[in-house]
Amino acid sequence: MEQAILGVIGGSGVYDVETLQDVKEVRIKTPFGDPSDAIVLGTLAGVRVAFLPRHGRGHRIMPSEVNARANIYALKSLGVQYIVSISACGSMREEIAPRHIVIPDQIFDRTKARPNTFFGNGLVVHISFDEPYCPVLSELVYQAVKKTGATVHKGGTFIVIEGPQFSTKAESRIYRQWGVDIIGMTALPEAKLAREAEICYAAMAHVTDYDVWHETEEPVTVAMLIENLLANAATTKQALTYLAPLVAAQKERTCKCATALSAAIITQRDMIPETVKAQLGLLLDKYLK
Repeated sequence: MEQAILGVIGGSGVYDVETLQDVKEVRIKTPFGDPSDAIVLGTLAGVRVAFLPRHGRGHRIMPSEVNARANIYALKSLGVQYIVSISACGSMREEIAPRHIVIPDQIFDRTKARPNTFFGNGLVVHISFDEPYCPVLSELVYQAVKKTGATVHKGGTFIVIEGPQFSTKAESRIYRQWGVDIIGMTALPEAKLAREAEICYAAMAHVTDYDVWHETEEPVTVAMLIENLLANAATTKQALTYLAPLVAAQKERTCKCATALSAAIITQRDMIPETVKAQLGLLLDKYLK
């Protein structure tokens, strides 16, 4: 099967990348079901890229319904070593304004209804997750966005809520007291699964609103979200064009992401069920054989 080093997961308002050349679509079956949509393979600035719309084309899939395990597994099967997540988010800070971009470095998990691991069924794995976003890839994404001239913030805590409803005012105020910087619905379990798959993962989070805490701004609506995402669409695509060769120029991955499973498998090797070994060979073979 054709390979790609860089994967791009498009969020709300980002359902394709028109600048891709030599395009082909692939549909991949995984042990966890079907990905959100066909994966589009194409060339961007001379680099082979795999693009996947998180919510499916036409935005048919709710945040809680996204089959993140299938999405990450499918990208892994294409040889993807780096994933950039494009997502909409609300700002919890006055200085992070709509149409700004944030490259977060931390996550706070408020989801509750999503499978968040590939493992289980007789195999116990505890990955390190102190740095949920790859610092190396995040720096490359930051440099690429900065090159577009957009206002970009490096670092920040991304709180991920279940949705699909937006926050109440009470929730929004409490989240601000906790010290989070942006809020969204889709960064998890993607980030956890990417780490389990030993894929570097970073986010390009596009601020669309001030959630509902701001006293002088209108509460977030879908119309507001889409309007601001579309305004940033050209920036997104230009940043990806700058990012692709930066990623391809990385000679060797020295971050913790590349070996996340090396000390994480706690189950005694001869006690791991053969069915699990067969199902997860893509992730486990290099450690079990």
